[in-house]
Amino acid sequence: MSRISPYGTWTSPITAASAAAAGGGPQWLDAVGAELWWAEARPGEGGRVALVRALPDGGTEDVLPAPWNVRNRVHEYGGRPWTVAGDTVVFTHWADQRVHARYASGDVVALTPEPEVPQGVRYGDLRPGRPGEVWAVRERSVGPKRSDVARELVAIAIDGGAERVLTASHHFLTGPQVSPGGAHAVWLGWDHPAMPWDGTELCVAEVLPDGTFGPHRVLAGGADVAVCQVEWEATGSLLALLDPDGWWNLHRIGLDGSARNLAPVSRELGGPLWKLGMRWFAPLGGGRHAVLDAGTLAVLDEATGEVTPVPAAADLVEWSSTCLTAYAGGVAGIAAGAVRESAVVHVDLAAGTRRDLTPQSAELPPEEFLPRPEERVFTTAEGESVPAYVFPPANPEFTAPEGELPPFLVLAHGGPTGRYFPALELDIAFFTSRGIGVVAVNYGGSTGYGRKFRERLREQWGVVDVADCAAVAEALVAEGVADGRRLGIRGGSAGGFTSAASLTMTRTYRAGTVMYPILDLTGWTGEGGETHDFESRYLDSLIGPLPETAERYRERSPIHHAAALAGPVLFLQGLEDEICPPEQADRFVASLAGRGIEHAYLTFPGEQHGFRRAETIVAVLEAELSFYGQVFGFEPADVPRLELSR
Repeated sequence: MSRISPYGTWTSPITAASAAAAGGGPQWLDAVGAELWWAEARPGEGGRVALVRALPDGGTEDVLPAPWNVRNRVHEYGGRPWTVAGDTVVFTHWADQRVHARYASGDVVALTPEPEVPQGVRYGDLRPGRPGEVWAVRERSVGPKRSDVARELVAIAIDGGAERVLTASHHFLTGPQVSPGGAHAVWLGWDHPAMPWDGTELCVAEVLPDGTFGPHRVLAGGADVAVCQVEWEATGSLLALLDPDGWWNLHRIGLDGSARNLAPVSRELGGPLWKLGMRWFAPLGGGRHAVLDAGTLAVLDEATGEVTPVPAAADLVEWSSTCLTAYAGGVAGIAAGAVRESAVVHVDLAAGTRRDLTPQSAELPPEEFLPRPEERVFTTAEGESVPAYVFPPANPEFTAPEGELPPFLVLAHGGPTGRYFPALELDIAFFTSRGIGVVAVNYGGSTGYGRKFRERLREQWGVVDVADCAAVAEALVAEGVADGRRLGIRGGSAGGFTSAASLTMTRTYRAGTVMYPILDLTGWTGEGGETHDFESRYLDSLIGPLPETAERYRERSPIHHAAALAGPVLFLQGLEDEICPPEQADRFVASLAGRGIEHAYLTFPGEQHGFRRAETIVAVLEAELSFYGQVFGFEPADVPRLELSR
């Protein structure tokens, strides 16, 4: 029988350590001959990313042992970090950001020179090029500011030798892909102030006899059309995801610039290009293509013009957009379900079967401890729809006292062009299994709902996102689902901004957790120069151009409204973060001194944007639980008490 205990005090088998262990997982999967290889994040190894291959008889082995860390800093979010050319593995190593090769002999050598400034030259989106070469995006620091960066497409000789510049058509570039036969190369490019989901250009050029590229031509895309993925189909044709009609659909593009939508649907088959080399579709042959339909696996059939879900994958609600791969008569990828952790899976489309190539964690708790997400659509006072996933408290061993309503956390995702899926996340289950409800809000600006929904946030960041999150929270209170006196908001990066803005602009919440946030909009962008090049003009569209809208930047910056905080706040910050650097959180916390507002500020050496180390993730979750307990009035079990300052 379940025990009666207040919400927030329930004990749970889902510990911070088990949530941290699940914080890694596979990424950047691809087929290498008859094998599947992927990168694998390992929180227990200091956040190292290993390169792994599946063994024919089951199980896996590391292709690259420690200390090799297969990751890079291009755009600070990284790009495809490995490829195979012949029998040579070529990869980027986090510590030095250089390109390395592991030959068939097992020897590992650096292919690119050591830069004068550590990590001052970075590479990403590695692709096989001409025989004996790998092509990549090269990014170089060229000045003292984080945004002083230049980029080129380069060829790197596998057997050593100087790099060769191929072209530099735009300020931002994806890795070039060589055509069958080697006559042409194709890539995507865009320039400030656009972000890649605003407008990109699909470029093609001849590969000249000396191996460089001739003048490029633009085949598709533009200022208001975003191309997020392109692949060669044949010598003279390409397949690409672009959104001229407001939805990322799959098109066939000819070298003459002709374009045909292969299945016009008012659904997103692509997404925001946050990392170079992302892959939402894979050609299967015979006019069929595996696609991700708003994150779930489907097959696009050119003959019928239909996009059909794959029954064998019906319970997998979030497929990774880094790695969809045609493989062994079907599709391989990385996917998670509502009660399944992210895993490498293979779907046999002909047989209608699915096989897991990586097992579920032995520490995964029984399903009854896991929340079952409820998909909801809420409505704002202005009549706008706001999708969200509600994760109610779930623990078979406990019941709350009669009449008590649970505290609830509103999750604000990053991006802000991110989105939530109803997939298992043990950090959410960490809270719900202790009696704290969670609602993940896909506020205006989220991807997955078309360009019109995404552009609800144009020049409205800090307004629409804040209002949408508040509307969802207040609706749950009105429905009697959540305790209106115990609402919190939680987010990192852009979600950290939304959380801080919500706490300073509304009175909906009692407390909030703000992780690696943006707090001073003027300092973060433009001449402030506190962020990296990729996002240094992002606020032109999210807030407005400078200097014309300078007052708007000030009005919406949480740092100028610290005295108006609705309640206590917990700040969490990586000290090596180049995207949302600690200077912003430092200034905000300093401004709280003597104001009588309860707060805590935890910083983590060795962490960048997002937390990757197991010990950090444990510290973060335990600190949060203690923080909510102190603010919401319950005594959580089994976590150390977080000391709050005033």
